[in-house]
Amino acid sequence: MKLKLNHNHRLAIPIMTHPGIEIIGKTVNDAVTDGQTHADAIVALAEATPSDAATVIMDLTVEAEAFGAKLHFADNDVPSVAERLLHNMSEVENLPIPDLTAARVPQYLKANRLAAERINDRPVFAGCIGPYSLAGRLYDMTEIMMAIYVEPELAKALLEKCARFIGSYVKALKETGVDGVIMAEPAAGLLSNDDATHYSTHYIRPIVEAVQDDNFLFVLHNCGNTGHCTQSMIDSGARALHFGNKCDMVEVLKQVPHDLIAMGNLDPVGVFKSASPEQVYVETANLLSATADCDNFVISTGCDVPPGVSRENIAAFYQAVKNFNQQ
Repeated sequence: MKLKLNHNHRLAIPIMTHPGIEIIGKTVNDAVTDGQTHADAIVALAEATPSDAATVIMDLTVEAEAFGAKLHFADNDVPSVAERLLHNMSEVENLPIPDLTAARVPQYLKANRLAAERINDRPVFAGCIGPYSLAGRLYDMTEIMMAIYVEPELAKALLEKCARFIGSYVKALKETGVDGVIMAEPAAGLLSNDDATHYSTHYIRPIVEAVQDDNFLFVLHNCGNTGHCTQSMIDSGARALHFGNKCDMVEVLKQVPHDLIAMGNLDPVGVFKSASPEQVYVETANLLSATADCDNFVISTGCDVPPGVSRENIAAFYQAVKNFNQQ
């Protein structure tokens, strides 16, 4: 199932799953540890909103846990990495690449398979982490940033292993029947465009080339990009690029080629969670108006919508999109 862009109809695809968890009366921990619960939440939210695609939770710990990282779990937040797994080149060299039965990977594959089977009126997008962001979770973010300058061979060895695992994971996600994947690579936004190209894009592009086709869309998300490393995202080969709220979306759209989809970038916390419904409506309407001439734009959130967003705010977002399209 493809995204059908239309000059007269703006698509709306917020990255949003947590409200679905709340609809079915479960906790975030329930959803991230059980594929059935996760799928139920995705389906419930699809039934409750007119989003033009359904998305899974943006959980950037699944792959790190598969490699052996220890996590901290909380009832109503996505897990976080509790401590550094790797400390030196020897540990990187000896790090085994996990298979797809490790940790919670089977539960995420199950969630995607069930969601793809049950949602037939819109695309379903899986999610995964990017190689540089995964390396930072395994080696520590500050340490990996230092390593690319003082121990580049260590960084490259780790990135190669991260990319090999992510590549196999994305292929398995594609086999579940989903229509695409959103790869979250926020840590690359901490780098210059040249470094992001060298230590992120270089490892992402082969994954894109292996899975992207007419029926499977690759979306590259980088909410760390302030506009300085957009070219590195373009060079990945992904047919859709997803931008965070640190960017000026109008300026970004000037740089993104017209044959690529550009998605973003309402603040998921400052607008969706913290603002009033009236403010959500105004912010959404303003972004739609500012990007009205861009045929390749899909309005979205700048990142995953957090828990606790009111249904009134979600409704205000979709009402603004509906009114814009009716005009």
